[in-house]
Amino acid sequence: MSIKDLTIVITSFRSEKVIRECLKYIDEQCKVINVENSDDKGYKNKIEKDFKNVQCILTGSNLGYGKGNNIGLNEVKTKYALILNPDTNLFPNTLENFLISAARILDWAIIGPNLNKKSSKHDFFLNSAPKEVKTVKGYAMFLNLSQFKDIGFFDENFFIYLEEIDLCKRVMKKGKKIYLDPNIQVFHEGGKSHDSSINFEMELSRNWHWMWSTFYFNKKHKGFARALVIVLPKLISSFFKYLLFFIKRDQEKKNIYYNRISGLTNSIAGKNSWYRPKMQK
Repeated sequence: MSIKDLTIVITSFRSEKVIRECLKYIDEQCKVINVENSDDKGYKNKIEKDFKNVQCILTGSNLGYGKGNNIGLNEVKTKYALILNPDTNLFPNTLENFLISAARILDWAIIGPNLNKKSSKHDFFLNSAPKEVKTVKGYAMFLNLSQFKDIGFFDENFFIYLEEIDLCKRVMKKGKKIYLDPNIQVFHEGGKSHDSSINFEMELSRNWHWMWSTFYFNKKHKGFARALVIVLPKLISSFFKYLLFFIKRDQEKKNIYYNRISGLTNSIAGKNSWYRPKMQK
């Protein structure tokens, strides 16, 4: 088993600064598929020129995280795939440890790493044995692709949020196994997958999609009535906070809570996850 058995898939959206930092830490022998949710040909040309192991696929528009990952995964020809967020950095032994874990565990569908939020390699969980878990975080998911033939990959109804938890639930329902290996280190910045110039638009988008995905996820796995009970307090809270910030004339926070209400009501009404960040041309 070698690094040639692995392809890394990174879905991005206006993430050139952070993704370059991410790619610097990836072994040049490892193939990378970067699915860029735009039609930015200049970005594609620069990334493929500067990183010879990277194939950049332009989707033409912002299709979301789950669908972007699926596009990349469907292009993978290797035995394993590693889903990475653009705002992650690998340590020198990260890929090697994923492959070691894959060889030792044998019967697995997904392996997740130990989150390292510091630039230091030190972590008190190191040298612990891999353990079975029900879910792993979506910033780094190591997939045994042969295990997904009867499951499929991400539910493309999710634009962003909870798509990895949904995938893990479907894996578990098929009796397949998910592991977290504390010996595998991945640094994840968190919330830095895009350029800072679009921070507020992305904040509006995050609030809309978090609420949309919350209801959709619960409806899918628990039924409409139970999902409604779960989200009703969130809807009421968001409505009163919207009124509060409307009275205070706090435009930014008012818009955030308006988007939370909109995302939730659209999901309850059965509408698609349609909201997209508004970008200046």
